[in-house]
Amino acid sequence: MASDAWEDARATALALWRRVHPERVATVEAELAEVRTDVLAARDSGDAETETQLAADWQRRLQRMLDADPALAAELRRVLDELSPAAAPTTPGTTVTQRASVSGRGNRVFQAGGSIHLTDAPDA
Repeated sequence: MASDAWEDARATALALWRRVHPERVATVEAELAEVRTDVLAARDSGDAETETQLAADWQRRLQRMLDADPALAAELRRVLDELSPAAAPTTPGTTVTQRASVSGRGNRVFQAGGSIHLTDAPDA
């Protein structure tokens, strides 16, 4: 949630709310900023349960929006497909392999197939 993907997701969510509930856009924008802070804090502390609960809360909000207007299903699916890490362009049958090596004074390697969030953890 600290990457360009977060900004894309935020802008897309606000556009959807603007279309469906324009009177709530400012509130949703503030709530998104708050949940981002909460998710990053949960990740920093290794609290996966809180992160899961925060995601479930937004899933419920989107479900209520769909319940009120089922015609939004196709648009919401398109948005979720665009934002999903699995939506990254790939060629069918392609395998991605990552390799890393550390030399000299290096003692860590960080690799990610998508977003990565690092904190200043003390050396182990």
